[in-house]
Amino acid sequence: MFSHVMIGANDLDASKRFYDAILGVLGYDEGVFDEYGRVFYYTPKGILALTKPINGEEATHGNGTTLGLAARTPDIVDEWHKVGCENGGVACEDPPGIRGNDKRQLYLAYLRDPSGNKLCATHIVR
Repeated sequence: MFSHVMIGANDLDASKRFYDAILGVLGYDEGVFDEYGRVFYYTPKGILALTKPINGEEATHGNGTTLGLAARTPDIVDEWHKVGCENGGVACEDPPGIRGNDKRQLYLAYLRDPSGNKLCATHIVR
């Protein structure tokens, strides 16, 4: 459905360190800077990009916005959360664990990146 997602970052070096670490846990390569100073993470299915806002104002997170990232196992979700906290992320929401109901259960962990964007690593249990 999506070709790319671009999120704002105030400190691109700090954000790149954070995203390199958490995306590495999920099996993705480090991001690359382009000629405009933006950072891109290329995958076969799409692109994640980090940028300072082009209007020159501070990057802000969206209230109610979450960027969800797929994880193959609950252990990877836990490692993602741990590595994220060690690399400038801030834990938010409940601790990593199962959420859901009788029909669908997800193993989730939430973090805020160095600019306050909310992320969630998700493993579908059933």
